[in-house]
Amino acid sequence: MNAFRMMAALLLLTMATPGWAHGIWFAQRASRLALVYGEGAEDIEVFSRRDRITALQAFDAAGRPAVVRTVPAEPMVFVSADAAAAVLATTMDNGHWSRLPSGKWMAGTKDTVPGATTTGRYLKYGTHLLAAPAGEMQPVAGMAFQIVAVGKRFPQRSGDALTVRVLHEGRPLPGVEVWPDLVNDPDGPPVRTDADGLATVTVRNQGLNVIRAEYTEHAVRGDADGKVDLVEHFATLSFTLKPPAD
Repeated sequence: MNAFRMMAALLLLTMATPGWAHGIWFAQRASRLALVYGEGAEDIEVFSRRDRITALQAFDAAGRPAVVRTVPAEPMVFVSADAAAAVLATTMDNGHWSRLPSGKWMAGTKDTVPGATTTGRYLKYGTHLLAAPAGEMQPVAGMAFQIVAVGKRFPQRSGDALTVRVLHEGRPLPGVEVWPDLVNDPDGPPVRTDADGLATVTVRNQGLNVIRAEYTEHAVRGDADGKVDLVEHFATLSFTLKPPAD
């Protein structure tokens, strides 16, 4: 390992925050579809994190599985999907991170990070629409936390309203904050889901849109033998609206 790579590895282990504010989504990079990890204008190198991608699926317009694979090309991870694919879904396990009294975070649980006061596990989920759904979007089976577009007509223009449902373990989740634009306005005001897990946002961009939702479970049992204080779920729903016709 050269000096640069060794320094990068050390920084990953002792970084100030575990990246809980960062999400994953799909976007065009050099005319290819890539898996992006970041927030706002920050696009973090994902190649070295590719082993954290725990699931990648594709489905056609009828919900049938389609072929998809990753194509790592440092510093990116590109995605190649069958021509019939209409929906992509992925999960990234960003692992366990523990907070020290100084405020810094280190990779690991309390039993491996001396003096740590809090341990969290940070999971990222991304759903991408390659084509606008013809009807109501179907949830991705087996995805623990996700944003699903509802309604029979998908938005065509920026400024249109889009209603989404936030699901956790397949059940609608009330009281969750949903942000309309993770990329261009990550600190903008969120909308909170209602009793049915529904929230209506305004589509921000005539181009790439990345909607975000977050949910934190506290006092989680059965994770790392009880050494975890919380599990944070961070989901995105991304899609691209074509420019208006001339």
